[in-house]
Amino acid sequence: MGQCQSCTGFSSELNFLRAVHNGDRETAELSLAGDPAVLLRTTFYDRCSALHVAASNGHHELLSMILIRSASPDLLNRHKQTPLMLAAMHGKIACVQKLLDAGANILKFDSANGRTCLHYAAYHGHSDCLQAILSAAQSTIVVDSWGFARFVNVSDGRGATPLHLAARQGHPSCVRNLLGNGALVCALTARYGCSGSSPLHLAARRGSLDCVRELLSWGADRLHRDTSGRIPYFVALRNKHGDCAALLNPASSEPLVWPSPLKFITELNPEAKALLEEALMEANLAREKIILKGTAHSLASPVQPEAERIDDCDDGDDASQVDDYELCCICFDQACSMEVQECGHQMCAHCTLALCCHNRPNFAASCQSAPVCPFCRSAITRLVAAKSATRLGKAARRTRSLTEGGGGSSSFRGPPSAVTALEKFDNSSDMLDKT
Repeated sequence: MGQCQSCTGFSSELNFLRAVHNGDRETAELSLAGDPAVLLRTTFYDRCSALHVAASNGHHELLSMILIRSASPDLLNRHKQTPLMLAAMHGKIACVQKLLDAGANILKFDSANGRTCLHYAAYHGHSDCLQAILSAAQSTIVVDSWGFARFVNVSDGRGATPLHLAARQGHPSCVRNLLGNGALVCALTARYGCSGSSPLHLAARRGSLDCVRELLSWGADRLHRDTSGRIPYFVALRNKHGDCAALLNPASSEPLVWPSPLKFITELNPEAKALLEEALMEANLAREKIILKGTAHSLASPVQPEAERIDDCDDGDDASQVDDYELCCICFDQACSMEVQECGHQMCAHCTLALCCHNRPNFAASCQSAPVCPFCRSAITRLVAAKSATRLGKAARRTRSLTEGGGGSSSFRGPPSAVTALEKFDNSSDMLDKT
């Protein structure tokens, strides 16, 4: 008799967990109605609750139903993993958002790897889950108890931060997201990979050119050595990633870096930031073309596909409109797209980058001195997009295609003009200093 009751109970909880796994809400509700205690049951080996099963399989409606009946969204399985960790691990953004809205704790560590939900989102490359967790981390509770910067840079059981994991797995969108939220590009591992590895070492080992680009543009040090004495260049060579090695070669020119520590850069509005990011990408890609020229490695154009360039060559209407915009008085090559406040002087995005990106960010310093306006020498307190920048965007891209394709003529040039603008800025800065 006892055996029969035991078998009946086991069958009931098995049916419930199977229904949750398959997303069968009707069967799950019938099982709960017959025996509410099945909600407390777990799988035999991993000790996963119904919340874990629903979260890992992306059944957000079932997850909501269970959360209403469950006391806590932070139930733990055998490895001390929460449902939020499993949802982030499997990229189930709807479940991640549901759990965050229910108050799931993002500060918990598992016992398998000593990782948080942020580590798992970064490791598996789910940038949408990563962003949702980072947004939740800006709440008062996390900021007061830990601090946002500490959470973003927290190490797992082997000394790897989320940025290390994203770089090692080759997820450039996660790398970009973490860097934009304060991840330290100079952080070093303890026992993950080779001890003392930076994110750049791990990206070089993976051979992810996009991750290497992102890290270099945020000031990653190409000359830092791990505990074995290797710089990222030798790591890339050893793993036969020739394109990464070419960019990491200390003999090649330094890339422009995003001046993140500067206050007026961190407070950029989205439009101004997008203009500067595009100019930074163009300048560094022009540098890459020079570095990789004559090697077996080549870069596809990130600006436009070839077919679009051919189509644009047939349309000269926008090219004539570009002449109506004011040219930058520093390089006389690009249109003015950035405005300096409070003085109101304008220059192109490339010259703005040259003004801000000559020196690698000093992460040891508490603050950096803001650059000055090259026209009036007053301190730059803020950068905004010039009023004509939005209208200019499409026309400038079309004109760039015309000059790259060899059709037509214009005073605007393609990506190589980014380097030209920087060189001209050096000369104009020297003249201003002499005066």
